[in-house]
Amino acid sequence: MRLHVAVPLAAGAEIALPPGASRHAQVRRVQPGDALWLFDGSGCDWPAEVLAVTRSAVQVRVGAPRAVDRELALPVTLALAMPANERMDMVVEKATELGAVCIQPLLTERSVLRLAGERAERKREHWQAVAEAACEQCGRARVPAVAPVLALADWLRRPRGGARLLLSLGEGARALPALLSPWPAEATTLSGPEGGFTADEEAAARAAGYLPTALGPRVLRADTAPLAVLAWLALQQTRPQAG
Repeated sequence: MRLHVAVPLAAGAEIALPPGASRHAQVRRVQPGDALWLFDGSGCDWPAEVLAVTRSAVQVRVGAPRAVDRELALPVTLALAMPANERMDMVVEKATELGAVCIQPLLTERSVLRLAGERAERKREHWQAVAEAACEQCGRARVPAVAPVLALADWLRRPRGGARLLLSLGEGARALPALLSPWPAEATTLSGPEGGFTADEEAAARAAGYLPTALGPRVLRADTAPLAVLAWLALQQTRPQAG
């Protein structure tokens, strides 16, 4: 079993697992003497032995860390208008599996899911937990950050380096490989809601340096397009990086 723990780990330490990890371990009926793998998001897996199991906690002894590198060669941020229903959960889960380093939920003019204040923060915390669970499953030792919900206009005012890709059906869109040559140091994808960006929003994104990017002849759903980019990038791991 592999568990994320949001506390720093150290070899030889005896610790009580945090509540969420303890509950997960208890559901799996761990017993003293069982072996676990822990990760704290710093890039290592830590072997651990279960020492004791009580109603409220699981006590473990932590072993020596082992470096884990299962990250994309190209750090990618997904900035996307939040899809409706439970589709955002799926996007966060699959984007984590495919290697995104950051997920930025956006509010746009045509967004169906509209979040603000405490409700937006509760959703962000939920999506962060989804990302942590996906890392437990896929073997990543670094958890992507799910950023607080932002309005598109606020996001576009933030400076971004590297390749900026606007997933677009508009005129002038170029194929993804052409826009990533030469290979950049990082990339950001920007994608709209179910109804797409408005003409003004797309113009603002282009003015902020985002390059219209085509993903083929088919119209992809809002929750499919950014994942298609990540899947393509995941197959490019053998390409040289910038520098």
